[in-house]
Amino acid sequence: MEASIFIAGSGGIGQAAGLILAESEVIKAKIYYGDISQEALDRTLNFVKSGATRASEVNGILMPLEGSNSDMDNILASCDIILDCLPGSQAPRMAGLAKKHHCHYANLTEYVQETKEIMELSKDADTGFVLQTGLAPGFINILAHQLYLEFSNEYQVEMADKMQMKVGAISRHAPAPHFYAFTWSPIGVATEYMKDAEVVQNFQKVSVPALSGLERIIIDGQVYEDNYTSGGAADLPDYFAGKIKDLNYKTLRFPGHYQWVKETIANINDSDNKIKVLEQTMLNNIARVEDDIVIVYASVEGKDKNGVLHRKERSYKIAPSKVGHHQLRAIQTTTAAPLCEVAYILLSGKYSGTVLQSQIEPKAFLNGPFVSAIYGKY
Repeated sequence: MEASIFIAGSGGIGQAAGLILAESEVIKAKIYYGDISQEALDRTLNFVKSGATRASEVNGILMPLEGSNSDMDNILASCDIILDCLPGSQAPRMAGLAKKHHCHYANLTEYVQETKEIMELSKDADTGFVLQTGLAPGFINILAHQLYLEFSNEYQVEMADKMQMKVGAISRHAPAPHFYAFTWSPIGVATEYMKDAEVVQNFQKVSVPALSGLERIIIDGQVYEDNYTSGGAADLPDYFAGKIKDLNYKTLRFPGHYQWVKETIANINDSDNKIKVLEQTMLNNIARVEDDIVIVYASVEGKDKNGVLHRKERSYKIAPSKVGHHQLRAIQTTTAAPLCEVAYILLSGKYSGTVLQSQIEPKAFLNGPFVSAIYGKY
């Protein structure tokens, strides 16, 4: 398969996606990067070109702060798909350009309102628009859907008591008082900590405040805390309302972190942008690290026809790994691989219009060439 792919945003996930595509044996990709920073573009082009072991064409273009320009329009007119790795606030803009130029489109954002805008924009598109397709939202939702299908088939029931989805991008070491280190976007962390989360309670979709559901869980012998955060459930609260009594997505952290966050938020004075204040406060106190770990856990629990309680569950612990000549952080590979998998699916021509996580065939996705390379065969 040959394709021209535009990657909007040349940060860590964009870099990883480009390198993974350049190394791919199933897509011969001509890659274009777009960014508002020439310095970031140059750094990423060098990163991908120096990291690739296979011959690939990689170019970059400076994007305007808003809208488009003639150079960008000319490139997009020749592209097959846009992979949107920009901040979530830019998603409607990039989706609009994808529709204008008849490109497929896939994004990563957990932002709920922007996702709703794109759903409206893309419902009648002649190309496919896959939304929220990174790690969480993204991989975790498709994994949970697969577990539900297995549960339903094995126990011959359509309803379940619980579906739990949990993901944590964490450091190997976590000093007091915050018990955390940044492994990905600080603004993304601050946003998911402040905006409401969509869940299912008693078979009904409802919104709950972020950080209002603190619990502990042991995964592979390690104790974590989890809490509601926004966006990670994708469209599953809509899809499974009426079928699953309680469904939620929570972010995993080391014990003690959420207490620090709640105290920090309580000390923020009234502000027009509490998210930005929280982000800056965290940046002033929490270091960034490269040696990260991604923890993934999903489960479906309920009773069979005889009233016996069962649970289907699956967990992953992903460490940094080598792609081409470069070592990529776990958050890079676990986010970029699902994005590349969706690109592969879209380029095959199977979908058009809005495509939500519940509509992607789970087993094919989980065993696809890009996802299985990072997560292993399902």
